[in-house]
Amino acid sequence: MENEDNAVTEDTLTITDNRTGRTYEIAVQNDTIRALDLRQIKVHDDDFGMMSYDPAYTNTASCSSRITFVDGDKGVLRYRGYPIEQLAEQSSFLEVAYLLIYGELPDAAQLEHWEERVMHHTFVHENLAKLMQSFRYDAHPMGMLIGTIAAMSTLHADSKDVHDEKSRQKQIWRILGKLPTVAAFAYRRRIGRPYNYPDSSLAYTANLLYMMDYMNQSDYQVNPVRAKALDVLFILHADHEQNCSTSVMRGIGSSHADPYSAMAGAAAALYGPLHGGANEAVLRMLNEISTVENIPAYIEKVKAGEFRLMGFGHRVYKNYDPRARIIKKVAEDVLAVTGRNPLLDVAQELERIALEDEYFLSRRLYPNVDFYSGIIYQAMGFPVDMFPVLFALGRAPGWLAQWLEFIDDPEQRIARPRQVFAGPEQRDYLPLAQRG
Repeated sequence: MENEDNAVTEDTLTITDNRTGRTYEIAVQNDTIRALDLRQIKVHDDDFGMMSYDPAYTNTASCSSRITFVDGDKGVLRYRGYPIEQLAEQSSFLEVAYLLIYGELPDAAQLEHWEERVMHHTFVHENLAKLMQSFRYDAHPMGMLIGTIAAMSTLHADSKDVHDEKSRQKQIWRILGKLPTVAAFAYRRRIGRPYNYPDSSLAYTANLLYMMDYMNQSDYQVNPVRAKALDVLFILHADHEQNCSTSVMRGIGSSHADPYSAMAGAAAALYGPLHGGANEAVLRMLNEISTVENIPAYIEKVKAGEFRLMGFGHRVYKNYDPRARIIKKVAEDVLAVTGRNPLLDVAQELERIALEDEYFLSRRLYPNVDFYSGIIYQAMGFPVDMFPVLFALGRAPGWLAQWLEFIDDPEQRIARPRQVFAGPEQRDYLPLAQRG
């Protein structure tokens, strides 16, 4: 802020340490204080200094980012300033990927070149195809995806120079181009069918569906409604600020590991049921409820603490997840093609009842992105174990954008969180014969 003499002064936080009576002025910028500024607060001059304690980083900003804005209280999500609603309605996934990675929407020539380069890199090295063939017949597709992404680093030695801008650009094309192929191969391996190699003349999501579904039918065509739905779902999952997997991408990237290794780690974080597996939990819940008539009794059990209402509530959003509104419409479009799924009726009625119940409203429990996505994937014929793989495909451009931003951020260093030590004081070693 400025005083009458136009001299610039910083907003500050005044902290009084009641242990010593000393007062400290801490600078405030963007409603944050720098954690290192707390280090000046000491009881004795030789103390390490004060730290903040924040399990799971619920109130700690690890970076400054220009990529994704989330206002959880208002239910707002923007990529590079653009509302998610506009992007989902008007954009394509590859266009959104360009936006996230480069910061601006491409013009026609830029988009054409971008799409051509990504689709040019859809084929994978035959060694990778053979590697995937070595997984057990019942291997989880997400496990195959993670292992294969990590293996990619061995085939692209130039990826190790993370400060070479041309190399970084090439890895971005490679990763975005090859991930759908790896995902489709994992799916085909899982169901015991031969691989379909990419058709680079198709659009991004249409090519994915082709590689997964094509069985030499003479009249085969990718359903445009399914391809569009997948495009929208990928857009909605493309980035979401500093979530668990994105933080892992940045954390591994902080050691200057290549992007394949960092992305394998990010995908492994996504593999966890609390992150990428949430829509599967919703499907299990809806199947358990089974019919609209069973909803009231299920709601009462939730309120009694017997169950959680899966697909409701979010770590960040304390309002209706804006992605959920869009996905709800996509579900209607997909099921109009695939046939009505009775689980959609259950989901819609469950949502209606919950949003009229003070128990859920007072706790700000609204539908999140996972509530309808599983129904869509199931209607499109994807097995449940493919759900996190599809999530990873959508999230890939966000991971890459965050990785690039980290690499170019002069404030960032190798990640090294502190701890509060709660173990024993120094102890003397006792020989084995003296213990017990």
